[in-house]
Amino acid sequence: MQLRDIPNIISVLRLIAVIPVVYLLLVNAFGWALLLFIVAGISDGLDGFLAKHYGWQSRLGGMLDPLADKTLLVCCFLVLGALGLIPLWLVLAVIFRDLMIVGGAVLYNYRVAEVEAAPIPVSKLNTLLQILLLVAVITNAGIRPLPDWLLAGLIWGCLVTVVISGAQYVWIWGRKAIAQGWKDD
Repeated sequence: MQLRDIPNIISVLRLIAVIPVVYLLLVNAFGWALLLFIVAGISDGLDGFLAKHYGWQSRLGGMLDPLADKTLLVCCFLVLGALGLIPLWLVLAVIFRDLMIVGGAVLYNYRVAEVEAAPIPVSKLNTLLQILLLVAVITNAGIRPLPDWLLAGLIWGCLVTVVISGAQYVWIWGRKAIAQGWKDD
């Protein structure tokens, strides 16, 4: 192990942390689940800072970091949806968008050119709203009741940014694929 491996180790630990977060949500230990969710969020910032500040970026880290982030978010959405705390239609929209983006990236990578992913601004907003919604729902479920208007606003904000960002990714990468053309096998 070298110092430059620290960001990847943090990402792996964040990926592993999904298991206890899911368990804590399932047993209604919302305070502990929220604490671990926040620690995972801080670790995401830390590994990104270390990788950029010290030049410890790697291809593996470029895959591990978003994998850990998406796994945590999607698993939390699934569990909270199963518990009836987030509408099922929103859970399905979030998952469909992510599957569409990942599927499109894989197809593009193998049939057009290597993907150089860069999140678009509305996608960053969507991720922020997803995180805020999860924190609010977990807080509301077991720590402190929040106003219904706040939860509804976050739910609808998430849906709007899921749809817009998903459509933008299809538009942007679809146009790039048409311009590049298919690879010959």
